[in-house]
Amino acid sequence: MQKKIFTALSPLLAVAVALAFSAILVIATGRDPLFLFSKMLRMTFGSDYGTGQIVFRTTSLILTGLAVAIPFRLRLFNIGGEGQALAGAFSAAAAGILIPEGTPAMVAITVCTVAAAAGGGLLGLFAGWLKVRYEVNEVISTIMLNFIVLAFVSYMLTNHLALPSTAHTPDISAAARIPGFGASIGIWQKSPANLSTLLVLAICLCTYVVIFKTRFGYAMRAVGLKPDAASYAGIRTNTHLLTAMAAGGAAAGLAAANIVLGYRHCFEAGLTSGIGFTGIAVALLAFAHPLLIVLSALLFGFLEYGGLSINAYVPKDIFMIGQAVTIILIIVLTQQAKRA
Repeated sequence: MQKKIFTALSPLLAVAVALAFSAILVIATGRDPLFLFSKMLRMTFGSDYGTGQIVFRTTSLILTGLAVAIPFRLRLFNIGGEGQALAGAFSAAAAGILIPEGTPAMVAITVCTVAAAAGGGLLGLFAGWLKVRYEVNEVISTIMLNFIVLAFVSYMLTNHLALPSTAHTPDISAAARIPGFGASIGIWQKSPANLSTLLVLAICLCTYVVIFKTRFGYAMRAVGLKPDAASYAGIRTNTHLLTAMAAGGAAAGLAAANIVLGYRHCFEAGLTSGIGFTGIAVALLAFAHPLLIVLSALLFGFLEYGGLSINAYVPKDIFMIGQAVTIILIIVLTQQAKRA
């Protein structure tokens, strides 16, 4: 019982220690941490625009968190969320540019969303195939694929797709744009928060149901716990492995629905930078649970925008250090709980 309580409380303990560590760093810069933390709260949850910014950032982090969490159920560590999100964003933008004018909005948004999922999903599937066919460690393959995708997209953007003297593509078709919350229901005005958040929450719920409430999910978890026993019981372990990697990649790719279709309406250099790696922290903090990932992503969304909102007082790098400390502490505390 004590072991379970300690494990359940370890994320909160890690966050508390990380905040205390960040406060020490703030003091070292000559600033008052209480003043800065209160200002963060006012600039984020204290304003309609700030809350919208948190929702927007949380939406992307939920997806990149799922990209890690789904394969993690099979003890696979997908480090490729960064490249998969980039591939999804590029695919969605390319589809949005090519869609003819006059296409119904529902069709255009669906096509671009599917293109985003396919872009990330194919990368995840390829890493899974390398694992099944050649026993290539997924950590190595997904890291290498990150570099390959980054180089390919940079080449395509610079040499073929970018508008002259810019680092972005033309805008996508107006029909492919996902409306913002401000224009739709009048909340979070002028912020980038958009209706793709509703889709993402539905994906989280569906992922939870599939993993914990269906026979397929039971088999998937069995493969993660005891792959040899699951194989002996007739479960197709390789099929589940490929499915998990593809689903994880597709989740990361869908971040484009929020960023490209719902916010920027084009693809530009650095558009998805960092969200894949932050997704690893989101998944670890939530113990790879699809529903807890929403809360974990909300925390990191708050820290991300909160850090930007007080960037004039202290470097935002302090909060990046806090995120890294949180990850390390969670790993240490979880291992400590297992030994207890």
